[in-house]
Order: sequence, then structure tokens, then C-alpha cells
Amino acid sequence: MGIRFTAEGADTAPKEIFNVRIYLAAVCAASAAIMIGYDSAFFGTSIALKSFRDEFHWTGRSSAALADLSANIVTIYQLGAFVGAIVAYPLGYFTGRKIGLMVSAIATIVGAGIMLAANGTRGDAPIFIGRGIAGAGVGAASGLAPLYLSEISPPQIRGQVVGLYEIGWQIGGLVGFWINYAMQKNVPYGRTQWLIPFAVQLIPAGLFGLLVPVACSESPRWLIMRGKREKAVKSLTYLRKLPANHEYVIREINEITLQVEHDITAVGAGFMAPIKAVFGQWYIARRLLLTSTLFMWQNGTGINAVNYYSPTFFKSIGLSGDSTPLLTTGIFGVIKTVGALLWAFWWVDAYGRKAVLVVGSIGGAVGMGVIGIILGATNPAARVPAPTSLPASGGVAVAFFYIWTAFYSMGWNGTPWVVNSESFPGSIRQVCSTFAAASNWLWNFVISRATPYMFRQMGHSGYGVYIFFALMQVASVFYVIFLLPETKGIPLESMDMLFETYKSNPRTAHRKVIEHLRNEKSASGESPEYLKATGEQSRFETASDDEEKV
Repeated sequence: MGIRFTAEGADTAPKEIFNVRIYLAAVCAASAAIMIGYDSAFFGTSIALKSFRDEFHWTGRSSAALADLSANIVTIYQLGAFVGAIVAYPLGYFTGRKIGLMVSAIATIVGAGIMLAANGTRGDAPIFIGRGIAGAGVGAASGLAPLYLSEISPPQIRGQVVGLYEIGWQIGGLVGFWINYAMQKNVPYGRTQWLIPFAVQLIPAGLFGLLVPVACSESPRWLIMRGKREKAVKSLTYLRKLPANHEYVIREINEITLQVEHDITAVGAGFMAPIKAVFGQWYIARRLLLTSTLFMWQNGTGINAVNYYSPTFFKSIGLSGDSTPLLTTGIFGVIKTVGALLWAFWWVDAYGRKAVLVVGSIGGAVGMGVIGIILGATNPAARVPAPTSLPASGGVAVAFFYIWTAFYSMGWNGTPWVVNSESFPGSIRQVCSTFAAASNWLWNFVISRATPYMFRQMGHSGYGVYIFFALMQVASVFYVIFLLPETKGIPLESMDMLFETYKSNPRTAHRKVIEHLRNEKSASGESPEYLKATGEQSRFETASDDEEKV
């Protein structure tokens, strides 16, 4: 399970490049994901607190009015994030990755601060406004942070460095899932009880905003793109902790320069050139549509509906009281985090992208389907008064909910991001990453907006919601098997070959491309083991040095 160093020269790289500066910069940039993970977990449980609902006079409103309020207050964040993800491209292109991250941090801090102004007198308008602004901040960060991490890291530890982003997301989510349970148990009923979880947003956002200017050096690749070679050398010497005349620094700067020159030759220079290259060539636009649609299927598992409305889900199963659904939500967060770590450092590279998606969908469909059948047969929401203990059928439903969680976290949790990150050449990768991030937030918005209405309209105890998500996961199996190529082990410069081969012969495309590349390596005197090593690289590693030199 250890991280494999697969890039050329891993055994001869100077030890100085694996230094505290690179890890500190990576941790600071990756803390952007803590903000995203925290919001996806804390907010749904916060607005379910009685203290929050009483403060803003939600208690006693009709189910239709509550559905409108919940949908609006949750999804204004995703709408802002969608806009922020689109803005990330010009922000990162014109101002740089570092300044772009600082701007996203400031937007998130301002948005989180505005939310704290809300109270029963002023109403909940500050929460709506603040969430829109904070959403734009995290949307921009979601596009810039992974890009920055991949550009500053030595290829030998790129998997570890970019992996910090996923770890940050899970840490934020874990805290968010447990914080309202802690508030319910330890803080008396009142404004403070719901305000503290809102205020905690300022901690990761504040640290992110304070540390990025101090610990993060600008991306050398971006500086080369802007014609600032001297500054690029200075940035790289700081990050690598080596002098400018060291052969490693000279070689890396030359490789970055060659890659940037190749990108300009491939698509042209300027802000619009990569965009025209993507949407002016049908085979690339089709590929982007194919890979970005994975985020629709990811949301079709029900994950973001559960993230933002977890108390609603657990109450539909039959859990009663104020703290029990929150406790069950916290356990959900633990399972999701553990599964995601197993996925990140073992599962996705051991078995490939398609296999983990298919297994995740099948297991998840069983989990959601069984819950839907149980709720349809028992209708726990109709029990008045609510039972003081969970009936046997409810216990089975909770167990299958956790089964669904495990399959999701080890299947769909991050695999769409992996596929999108490795399916495009470097000349258009930033544009494609921008649209992939926007697709994520778009489908996040759609499903989060629909969930409250789905629970009202799709059968007693919301059993139809679970059946819907089960069927979506069944449908995704066919999408993955018949339309998505396997990208595991394919160098980035060979992705065009893979997608073209897949179009003509889907069942054998991956094997044929691997065989072609292995024969090519053998003919040139290189060991075919190179391809095996590439296939075993860390889940987060996007390319080795060879792979970057398209």
C-alpha cells in the first residue's frame, strides 16, 4: 500500500527536493478542500437544529414552505460555486495560481463572516448572501488548488502532494458531520448552539487566507507561461531547496519551458486558444462531455443529497429525537472517510477506474434499493407517536445505509476527478479541469435543489427517493461499462490513442493500447516494466516527467 515512485529518476533525485517547503505549501493549498468538505457536512445538520429553526421562525411552517427554504438556502452555495469554478480559469490565467487562491480565500472569509450577522431580528438574508459569496470562493479554489498542487510538486511525490487535497476534503467533512452532534450535547439551546458551527467556517478559511501568501510560492509553470523565466527559476529554487545552477533545477526548468512551448504550438497562444481547441474539435468536446458527465452519475448515487440533508434521510428511516440522527450522521462521516482513504491509497490503482465505479454502483444500488423496499413496506414516518427505540426493520435500513456509504466512498468518491484529470493533454488540461469542476457543482446544485421536493412527492417515508438513487446507480453501470474507457496505466500523451481505439473497439481498447506502448518501449530498448509501473502509480499522480513531454 505504500506510495510508488514511478517517475523517471526517482532513485537518483536529490534528497533536498523532498523538503518541508514543498509540503508546507501543499498543506496550505490543500486546506482549501477542508472548507469544501466542512460545508458539505455541517450545513444540513445545522439547519435541522431546533435552535436554528426557532431563531428564523421555520418551526410550524408547512412542509412545502420548508422544502422551498431548505432548497434555497442549501443550493445558493452550489450556484455560487458553479460560477466560481468557471471564474477560476481566467483568475488563474491572468493573476496566477497563488493570487487566485488568495482571492478565493478572501471571498470565502467574507461570505462566512456575513453569515454570522444573521439572527431572528435581521432574518436569514445574511446567510443567503454569505453562502453565495463563500460558494464562489470555494468554487474557484476547487479549480485552482489541485492545479497548483500538481504544478509545484516534484513528479516523484506528486501522488502524495495532490493526495493532500482529498485528505483535506475528508477531514473537513468529518469535522462537519460531528460538530452539530457536539453542539446538541454540550451547548444549551439558543443562538450560540447553531452559530458556532457557522463560525467554525472561518478557521480553515482564515488559515488558508493567512498561510497561502506566506508559504506558497507561485507556480513555476505559470511564470514560464507568462514569460517570467527569472522569477520561475527563483520560485523553483525555493520549492526544491536547491541553487539555480543545480543540474536538477536546470533540467526541470527546461522541461517546463519545452512543455509550455509545445502547448503553444499545439493550440496557440493566449487566453482563448485552449478554449477554442476544446470546443473547436468535436473529438475533444465529446471526450469532455463523456468524462464530465461522470459527475451527474456521482450525484445520482445520492451522496450530496445525503451530505446536505442527512437528518432528513435518517428520520425517514425511523430515527427519532434531536441527537440520534446527528449521531448516525457522524458515524456516516467516519465510514465515508475511512473508505475514501482506502480508495485513495489502494483500491483505485489496484483495480482500475472502471472496476471501482462498477462495483461501487452495484453495491450502492443494493444498499439504496433495500432501504427503499423496507420503507415502502413499513412506512416508519406514519408512526405516531414516534417509537422510542428503532424497530428491527429500521436497524436493517441503517445497516444498508452504511453499506451504501462504504461502496460509494470506495467507488465514486473521487474517481470522476481522477478520470477527468488524466483524460486530456497538458495543452488543454486546465480548461478541461475548469469545466469538470463546473460540472461537479452544477449536478451538486441540481440534486441538492431537488431533494426536499423528492421527499415530499416520492412516496410515504420518501421510499421513492431511495429507489430513484438505486436505479440511477444501476443505469451508471451501463454507462461506465459501454461508454467509458479504462484510463489506468495509460500515459497522458497516449490518451488520444486510447479514446480513438475505444471508439472503434470498446472491449479491447485498453489492452491494445497497453500492448502497443509496451512494444514501442521494447523496440526502443526501454524496459516494458515502465508500463507496469505507470499502471501502479498513486491514485493522485497525474503524470511522470516522461508523460508531461507530449
